Amino acid sequence: MKLAMIGLGRMGMNMARRLARRGHAVVAYNRTPEKARQFAEEESAEAAETLEELAAMLPPPRVAWLMLPAGTVVDRHIDAFAGLLVPGDIVIDGGNTFYKDDIRRAKELAAKGIRYMDAGVSGGIWGLTEGYCIMTGGEDEVFRTVEPAIKSLAAEGGYLHCGPVGSGHFVKMIHNGIEYGMMQAYGEGFALLAASRFGKDLDLKRIAALWNRGSVVRSWLLELLERALEDDPGLKGIKGYVDDSGEGRWTVNEAIDLGVAAPVITASLFARFSSRDSNQFSDRVLAALRKQFGGHAVKKP
Repeated sequence: MKLAMIGLGRMGMNMARRLARRGHAVVAYNRTPEKARQFAEEESAEAAETLEELAAMLPPPRVAWLMLPAGTVVDRHIDAFAGLLVPGDIVIDGGNTFYKDDIRRAKELAAKGIRYMDAGVSGGIWGLTEGYCIMTGGEDEVFRTVEPAIKSLAAEGGYLHCGPVGSGHFVKMIHNGIEYGMMQAYGEGFALLAASRFGKDLDLKRIAALWNRGSVVRSWLLELLERALEDDPGLKGIKGYVDDSGEGRWTVNEAIDLGVAAPVITASLFARFSSRDSNQFSDRVLAALRKQFGGHAVKKP
């Protein structure tokens, strides 16, 4: 199928590449057109320098997938692009958007006959080769229309139509809250290993590798930690400053609104706040993991 990819950051560029390499016709747009031109040259695809040009290059029903920072940036692009679309066209927000914004945008676009779907995407910088995990929300007909592209993006069995608009990003929000807790547990556990009387004798990389062979705590995050410890055994080249991208805060707020106890996720969020005033080993583990799976920048000591 032919569709547009709007936003060629760490995720958007790799998603556009994966689609193109699996036979889809991708028209790329980025605020800085050089990235779109680079993609088009390397993948034998098309690039648009303006949203008007982008709309003209798509056949009806037009499908535009946005991979932009959550919030006002998405609103500005949707507002600008919606005026170029016609009833039946489809807008997909694949960024880390708050699910209530999806519900609002879907209603606003529906008044113009434009269909909307949200897609929570996990996979980080590894998605290009390994495939993504995609959680979608929207009408069944919209999902079926864009399913060929979603299937090409996803790992084997790695996509799900979760329910109505907003449900995809809601599921992704909870996914990221769980991720916070898992990362915090790994960080604290490896900090205990490093600080123990055996710390000088323990090979943390080999322990990470060991725990991924048959252990109940095995995971892809642990594989990435093994990789990080191989590159920098003491993680001395990373400052233990751990940023948060919003989903953890939204998850905690949702737990408060629903009256659902979420002490582990809440504590892991607060631990990220405290990391910004310290440089503990556990925080360096978290910073290293964020770099490994998402390509997030790290601060140097």
